[in-house]
Amino acid sequence: MNKIGFDNQKYISIQSEKIKERISQFGGKLYLEFGGKLFDDYHASRVLPGFKPDSKIKMLLNLKEQAEIVIVISADDIEKNKLRSDLGIPYDVDILRLIDVFREIELYVGGVVITHFSGQHSAVAFEHRLQQLGIKVYKHYLIEGYPSNIPLIISENGYGKNDYIETTRSLVVVTAPGPGSGKMAVCLSQLYHEHLRGIKSGYAKFETFPIWNIPLKHPTNLAYEAATADLNDVNMLDPFHLEAYGIKSVNYNRDVEIFPVLEAMFNQIYGYCPYKSPTDMGVNMAGNCIIDDEVVKEASRNEIIRRYYQAMCRKVQGKASTDETYKIELLMKQGGCSNNTRPCIRMALQKEADTQAPAVCVELNDGRLITGKTSSLLGASSAVLLNCLKALGDIPDDVTLISPKIIEPVQDLKTQYLGNRNPRLHTDEVLVALSICAVTDEYARIAMNQLHKLKGCEAHSTVILSQTDENTFRKLGFNITYEPKYQNKKLYHK
Repeated sequence: MNKIGFDNQKYISIQSEKIKERISQFGGKLYLEFGGKLFDDYHASRVLPGFKPDSKIKMLLNLKEQAEIVIVISADDIEKNKLRSDLGIPYDVDILRLIDVFREIELYVGGVVITHFSGQHSAVAFEHRLQQLGIKVYKHYLIEGYPSNIPLIISENGYGKNDYIETTRSLVVVTAPGPGSGKMAVCLSQLYHEHLRGIKSGYAKFETFPIWNIPLKHPTNLAYEAATADLNDVNMLDPFHLEAYGIKSVNYNRDVEIFPVLEAMFNQIYGYCPYKSPTDMGVNMAGNCIIDDEVVKEASRNEIIRRYYQAMCRKVQGKASTDETYKIELLMKQGGCSNNTRPCIRMALQKEADTQAPAVCVELNDGRLITGKTSSLLGASSAVLLNCLKALGDIPDDVTLISPKIIEPVQDLKTQYLGNRNPRLHTDEVLVALSICAVTDEYARIAMNQLHKLKGCEAHSTVILSQTDENTFRKLGFNITYEPKYQNKKLYHK
């Protein structure tokens, strides 16, 4: 509905100031761990309406002359071919995309670190690929008893086994395609190695979630748990912060578990620890920039539901565990949301029941619900896309945007020459056909001019979408989910 619940300009302003303060706290070098996505944090933009996906990078550009980027990826994620759900690409491919993006905006990339390395075949192949592209690669290894065996961790057989990352600038930003990559361990390993070389350096964390100064069970913090359900992350009150200050603050299990290591590291290097809690080591002003809590809660509940459907579909595809789906079901109950919270789900299921065929429903940003059904010419995804453009352009329902005379030759090409069994046009094919019609047809031109209005719309399909249709919806900016079932009972699905 395009309601704003977050002040992005205020966030950029006060977050930048806090980062500068933290940099000045350490006189030599600062390792700044960036939690979440650095360049395109779509999760944050979904749960905090008004947050811009590139907010973090805008802040960093103010410091680009003294900053370099180190990108971290887990060997296990490479081996599992883990995908970025918002982009639909594997983590290793996203590494290449991120390097290109950083270089385009003149941010220096110092190298890539492969963590949790134990000789995984896919990780070795990726290492060679990066090296052939002229990118420096470093490997970090598993440490037995991590993170509780502190004497081993802070030793030549712990962090000492890791490759030392050769950095050249005073601000080293450590980021990754997604959570659980080992960013903090990379930072702490560097503190160990820098100390051995007589280089004074510090550590801080630029984290967005969980938000420390809103309630533990706030839907936004629950949405973060849902987003990291596959990692078994758990939000919790920071016991160190409560003991030190008598103030309740929200953190999560991995930061709480690793804090004794960080504290011991600082004590060994400096003789004292500048932080009294995991919350202290973070820089997070997001909670101070929420201007409409109800809007944020509603957006976060929708995100929890989306994460639930994603997990259910990954389970059908053999990519998620039952525990993951059970956990998100529990988070839905804690957040006070269910399938009925998203109107597009109800309407899509009703349309399927009425037509006895797959259906899609879109909730436009003005609240209107638009449906699409499966026909001989178009799949439900293509139909709903055209119906949305009609509604947004005030085009009469009886207007045919794409003539069957144009669709039928395309269908013939698909089935007769390109080996497709399904003659129906996918969404990308529909858009190409519509753009051709727009050259001579006024209604088609009006429809094409509505495409930018689709960004942020909620959508639900009653069957798992093809990769082509899913990619098109994602590129157009839809928040798309689908039922955990395929349109047919075949074992192989493209």
